[in-house]
Amino acid sequence: MKLARFVSDEGREYTGRLTGERSALPLVGELFGELTFASDEVSVRKYLPPLAPPNIFAIGRNYLGHVAETKARLPEQPLIFLKATTSLIGDGDKIVLPASAADEVDFEAELAIVIGRRARRVSEAAALDFVLGYTCANDVSARDCQRSDKQWSRAKSFDTFCPLGPWLVTPDQLDPDHCAIRSRLNGRVMQEANTSAMVYSCGQLISYLSHQFTLLPGTIILTGTPEGVGYARQPPVFLRAGDRIEVEIEGVGSLSNPVAREP
Repeated sequence: MKLARFVSDEGREYTGRLTGERSALPLVGELFGELTFASDEVSVRKYLPPLAPPNIFAIGRNYLGHVAETKARLPEQPLIFLKATTSLIGDGDKIVLPASAADEVDFEAELAIVIGRRARRVSEAAALDFVLGYTCANDVSARDCQRSDKQWSRAKSFDTFCPLGPWLVTPDQLDPDHCAIRSRLNGRVMQEANTSAMVYSCGQLISYLSHQFTLLPGTIILTGTPEGVGYARQPPVFLRAGDRIEVEIEGVGSLSNPVAREP
């Protein structure tokens, strides 16, 4: 099942179950309760971010290829950082290069996990039972800010730096630890890997995070990016106004965003 938040042709906002790429049955009740839907379809004009999360946790250095290309150290435990919830945008929305840090903005294709119910100190064996769904994410990053700040909060959290979507795929439809993942910049494949190459699996990440924090319903977990990012290339490739960056995950779909410069 695909769950989406969207605007209809009439301009109304809904969450619903997709019946086609441009049609859905609206959700009746709460997203984090028993999922029931209306019987009459509505049109889908524009996809919004699939939900409004209470927190966005992200994982660094979770693919060996990415660790190698960046000449970084493999962490002994999952490397956690936060992205601001105000960085969230949906499919088709513009990634805006901030005036204060426009020159070294990079892309990172990632599988995102959405938590469906409160999780605290859950086991690895039970961790996937707490998942509402999976979606595509782009962990957009200002590399010069990462370098100068010596930590990642600002670099990862500028407005528009967390494209997410276009919809959620429910756990019965996807094996999250065996999905092809790629990014394309202006149609050119930049990253191509499989989530089976992650150092820490989805279940391990959920369990580990739940032993550090309470994971509330709607929490988003970005699971890390594979090799092929722009700043590790020779010469480096950064996002520029007029570009289009896509994240595609097998079994989920494709998230596509144009790039613009802040006025």
